[in-house]
Amino acid sequence: QVQLVESGGGLVQPGGSLRLSCAASGFTFSIYPMNWYRQAPGKERELVAEISSGGTRTNYADSVKGRFSISRDNAKNTVYLQMNSLKPEDTAVYYCRQKGGIWGKGTQVTVSS
Repeated sequence: QVQLVESGGGLVQPGGSLRLSCAASGFTFSIYPMNWYRQAPGKERELVAEISSGGTRTNYADSVKGRFSISRDNAKNTVYLQMNSLKPEDTAVYYCRQKGGIWGKGTQVTVSS
């Protein structure tokens, strides 16, 4: 079964950190670039970060540059999003995506004191 399953979301205080994981199965993970998106209440889904298939190239939305870091472990079929210096405006459901393909179901991140 082709699927992506996110984990690692939760409630964190402003300035805190979280690490999201996305486990892939059912396809050849190592040949696909991967994306993290997020969708806040009342807003459109936005691209947060992208990583190349080999993990050597990354891109970030301006709003998260310098705070978030995307990485992957092709041996574990997993992509990660390390989120530091979190702000209330980072509150959203975070989704991973096989670039141009399937989506995970998302994990909620809430940044609040």
